[in-house]
Amino acid sequence: MKEPPPSPTLTSMRQQTFQALTVREAVGNQFIREIISKNISDLPANDVLINVLYSSLNYKDALSATGHKGVTKNYPHTPGIDAAGIVIESNKPEFKKGDQVIVTGFDLGMNTPGGFGQYIRVPAQWIVKLSRLALPRRQAGGRQAKNLSLKESMIFGTAGLTAALSLVKLEQMGLNAAKGEVLVTGATGSVGSTAVAILAQIGYHVVAATGKTHEKNFLLEIGAKKVIDREQINDTSGKPLLKERWAGVIDTVGGNILSTAIKSTQYGGSVSCCGLVASHDLHSTIYPFILRGVNLLGIASAEAPIEMKRHIWHKLSTGWKPDCLDRLYTECSLKELEPKIDAMLKGNSTGRTVVNLKL
Repeated sequence: MKEPPPSPTLTSMRQQTFQALTVREAVGNQFIREIISKNISDLPANDVLINVLYSSLNYKDALSATGHKGVTKNYPHTPGIDAAGIVIESNKPEFKKGDQVIVTGFDLGMNTPGGFGQYIRVPAQWIVKLSRLALPRRQAGGRQAKNLSLKESMIFGTAGLTAALSLVKLEQMGLNAAKGEVLVTGATGSVGSTAVAILAQIGYHVVAATGKTHEKNFLLEIGAKKVIDREQINDTSGKPLLKERWAGVIDTVGGNILSTAIKSTQYGGSVSCCGLVASHDLHSTIYPFILRGVNLLGIASAEAPIEMKRHIWHKLSTGWKPDCLDRLYTECSLKELEPKIDAMLKGNSTGRTVVNLKL
């Protein structure tokens, strides 16, 4: 009888090579992206080693991939602020070899090597265990429980986490589906499209604003009740207040569109702010706040406490998981990621991009 093959030793594991998209700085402030082989021993000395199976592309990743020093200070570097995979090694008892886990935000992909590499090593306090999100097979009333796979977690990724955190905060301020229309700006983008789908899934009347009106059918298919051109919410009149319309707003673009949303929100309504692709400037008056009691809510999902992230991932694995999840993404390998990054930087991407590290 043959002996089973020996298990890899810790030493051989550390010498194992893997593929990673790496950005390096060249002469003349040029940044070059290339897929290279790295050793696991090159990774930082953190608690948990994870074999990354899936990642996703976010705007912050695209910035890091171009050498944006406001995102990543030192190069060469592997971007990827999202990762989902399998625990290989752990020095913490709460994580065991074979656990399926999700890591989003914190310093991953910023200054810590990220999910565009087949392995990462991260602190335990950054990790959400996928099994903790699972529910019994049947919910109350006999309805089938929803669960979340590693791939599905990356269809959401940081974008889904940000969209869901926006909704959590809006509902904490009193928003509910009975109060009226909810506006989502930048609706074809990563956060925007996910927000549209989540809101629609739980019964909100969603108005999707976009500069890509040719994507109207896509937005209607994922749940928007109405699609409008972004110029309809880009008021340049200089008026401090506009007619009340929105019960709530998830703004992903900033600038004058955010300003317009604030002054057209209903009395007591709230506007969440999580992006700046239009502009980082905000010009407003105090009138919406002191005459209508409008609330402006900042969303910073990367540094959200891990308990909040677990809470949101639980929601995304159950009632907030859209039935149209498969409509929200395209999939690519590391080798196919380069044009996806360029398209995102030019504002030409729609929905989510899942990166399959197994391809």
